[in-house]
Amino acid sequence: MGVEMIASALNGANAAFLADQYRRWVRDPGSVDQSFATLFDALGDEDRAILGDTAGVTWKRDGSGLDLDVAFSPAESGQVSQGQVSEGQAPQAGSASPEALHAALRDSLRAQRLVAAWRAKGHLAARLDPLGLRQRTPDPELDPAWYGFTAADLSRTVWLGETLTSLMGCESATLGAVVETLRTIYAGTAGVEYAHIADATRREWIRSRVEHAALHGWADIAARRTILQQLTEAEGFETFCAKRYVGVKRFGLEGGEITIPALHAIIGEAVTAGVGEVVIGMPHRGRLNTLVNIVRKPFVAMFSEFAGASFKPDDVAGSGDVKYHLGSSTDLDLEGHVVHVSLQPNPSHLEAVDPVVAGKVRARQDAAGDTEARRSVLGIIMHGDAAFAGQGIVYETLAMSELSGYRTGGTIHLVVNNQIGFTTNPCDGYSGLYGTDIARSIQAPVFHVNGDDAEAVVFFARLAAAYRQTFGSDAVLDIVCYRRHGHNESDEPAFTQPVMYKAIRTHETARTLYARKLVADGVLTEAEAQAGWDAFQEKMDSAYTAAQTYKPNKADWLEGCWSGLRPLSGADLADQPVTGMPAEVLRSVGAALSTVPGTFDVNPKIARQLAAKAAMFESGEGFDWATGEALAFGALLVEGHAIRLSGEDCKRGTFSHRHAVLTDQTTQAEYTPLNHVRDLQARIEVHNSLLSEFAVLGYEYGYTMAAPQTLVLWEAQFGDFANGAQVIIDQFIAAGETKWLRMSGLVLLLPHGYEGQGPEHSSARLERYLQLCAEDNMFVCNLTTPANYFHALRRQIVAEYRKPLIVMAPKSLLRHRLATSTLAEMGAGTRFRPVLEEIDPIDPARTRRVVLCSGKVYYDLLAERRARKLEDVAILRLEQIYPFPERDLAEALKPYAGARVVWCQEEPQNMGGWQFVDRRIETVLRQVGNASDWPGYAGRMAAASPATGSARVHAEQQARLINAALGVA
Repeated sequence: MGVEMIASALNGANAAFLADQYRRWVRDPGSVDQSFATLFDALGDEDRAILGDTAGVTWKRDGSGLDLDVAFSPAESGQVSQGQVSEGQAPQAGSASPEALHAALRDSLRAQRLVAAWRAKGHLAARLDPLGLRQRTPDPELDPAWYGFTAADLSRTVWLGETLTSLMGCESATLGAVVETLRTIYAGTAGVEYAHIADATRREWIRSRVEHAALHGWADIAARRTILQQLTEAEGFETFCAKRYVGVKRFGLEGGEITIPALHAIIGEAVTAGVGEVVIGMPHRGRLNTLVNIVRKPFVAMFSEFAGASFKPDDVAGSGDVKYHLGSSTDLDLEGHVVHVSLQPNPSHLEAVDPVVAGKVRARQDAAGDTEARRSVLGIIMHGDAAFAGQGIVYETLAMSELSGYRTGGTIHLVVNNQIGFTTNPCDGYSGLYGTDIARSIQAPVFHVNGDDAEAVVFFARLAAAYRQTFGSDAVLDIVCYRRHGHNESDEPAFTQPVMYKAIRTHETARTLYARKLVADGVLTEAEAQAGWDAFQEKMDSAYTAAQTYKPNKADWLEGCWSGLRPLSGADLADQPVTGMPAEVLRSVGAALSTVPGTFDVNPKIARQLAAKAAMFESGEGFDWATGEALAFGALLVEGHAIRLSGEDCKRGTFSHRHAVLTDQTTQAEYTPLNHVRDLQARIEVHNSLLSEFAVLGYEYGYTMAAPQTLVLWEAQFGDFANGAQVIIDQFIAAGETKWLRMSGLVLLLPHGYEGQGPEHSSARLERYLQLCAEDNMFVCNLTTPANYFHALRRQIVAEYRKPLIVMAPKSLLRHRLATSTLAEMGAGTRFRPVLEEIDPIDPARTRRVVLCSGKVYYDLLAERRARKLEDVAILRLEQIYPFPERDLAEALKPYAGARVVWCQEEPQNMGGWQFVDRRIETVLRQVGNASDWPGYAGRMAAASPATGSARVHAEQQARLINAALGVA
């Protein structure tokens, strides 16, 4: 039979005939001619699936491979329907012989597999490296020979039905034309990874857009001129800075200037789709360019900082930071759509800002009421290729992206892939095919694009934004470019990458290449391209001149949602704000805490706890730690302040103490009592986090950046585990205000206390936080009463300033019979007490010894003193260690002028509070004229590990330090 006849073998009635034969064979292999049975039986699962799709058959299999359902609907594709064939009569096969049908079917199936391979693996053949240095071995599955085709077969016609219709607009074509089309789409300057996505709808969405754009183009003259102008601004800024500030570190974007048009495209596409705010996080490389060309920081302000000026007025306190760590924000009008764009400050810990961006986006969405779709605010996180692959925080942030408590409707990840990490080559920087491979773990599409193809980069930037807006999920744009200079402008990269930098020295810039292309295409003339460049340089010169006398007139930090707040002053430290609440408000919270709906099947143990809470409110006494916390939460909710609490197991609490969210024992439905105090109250969200400290703490810090009227708390499972988030603590929580003028009211709850449970379950490392304390940057408390905890939490919102609060949270004290408070201690007019005085009838005049302590050890001291009936030893509690309450401590110590003062702690001498408080206590002792020249020490000896793992040794150590503190044998 001729080529034309074979080509038509799978059309019309022949297709219906094959479909019918396949359908019959699936149900009963003996019902068809042996030749077809042999053919179908020889097919693998992949070919059978392809044949089913081609012929209009849909089928599914159970685990054994057996068909469970077969549906045949050829009429939908213009084929002969079953109704047109008499019972028991097969459709006619037209003029094609069985042999021709077999051959055509084999060609069709093989070609289908070839197309599928290109769609899944075509990115492996794409020309991604603008330097042309990185070449991969061709994947054999992209070669027609892999499927049995020869060079002679390229002129043969194959029928692919709907597959080819969507690809080329026809049902059949020569094999050569099919291969050429696939190469054009998938082996150009962009590689598309999307076959790993499980959702067929998303795969089809990406495929249709990529294939259509590759074949038909997308950019009109106006769009192309805009891209050139954006490249001019990006390259022009770097060129000007290199000329004016020779040798100054700026971590320029040279080699990756196409990033600026990509950002413009993402923001423009997102705004068109309804986004009203964009939050950007990025490392230092390219930050200055992004600040001036995307966030529109004035060039004059930037050049002023280059000259050494501060980014803030002289009358605003703070140490500041280098200019390539700073952030900024602005409102942009994009063709009538106003969008607020902010770039977050970030330290040199490159990816630490990732969860901060996500948390801030979530807070802004919540403020806008966008709590379902979460599309109104977009997060864009920029990465270096080495950092994206190497930093674990990247995966932690990705892992949060689809979780209910952390979902933000998708983040755009823009990788500025300069193919090097400081001096490390990609072969030493990551395992796998790409530095972006980790993004496949959340089934995000990854668009790899050659940075020298400006139009391709902009197209895929827009596609990434459209994907996010359509599906509410992350997308990755990997711009493969290069770094024209070393790690910084004074570094010599040829020491370690001589071949790469030899190629870079002769490689023309992306703007030069694109301008030449537009001139060749007749979009503009060479003179117009040069005029655009010259005009931008003149703009830079003008700003440079004006920068010589520029001074900022205000600090951008207490605006918008931060209006009404102010910096902390010395007077604020001495005078605590009133944080108590009227008894009727507290009792209304108590009623909600102790009541569940009548249909709710509450756990019997929880029911007893609820009854105990009701009894507390009846008597007004015996309030435990969890109830004090809940009262603080409830009172804030009644006042209209939302609350967000997250951490591992925080719904019930690691120690089964909180039970902020109750679970129905029959349906497993959840009920949050605090959301039912009264009508029109604010709401509390409590989220059990993924098993992460770094990302979750960063996320909650980011949330506080945009929600100063919301109480935001993160609870560590055990306090020591917070060291997994030390970067966030050091760089953001402790130093963010002084470096970047960014306040935060975040609360860290860190379970702490020595009970013989080993090193990781004893110390929350109080000493680490105290070492970070200076310039009144945060509160550090080791509390002993539920009432003081109540006031400390409420102070976070009631005060007119915002400071992080570090709480050494209790474990054994959660249910300790003495660690309770009364309702009156939280009532109207009450406030936080930094120092708690003696509670027993100890006569100061007869006191020989005063023990100062903090936290859980107080109750051990109290129990031992009472057991020994020591009436000449007083015990004072330092509830807040920083800011150090010098005035309050002096007042508490005045009556004990003749007594010896001793500091007692459970921690080893080189840990805990001792090395922080010893000189401060000494200063107070001199102020009040105490007989002690300096405080004594009672505690564990210095040690490398925080605590012993032996319960017996722990008990012995604890007994010794208690006795030493009390001055008894």
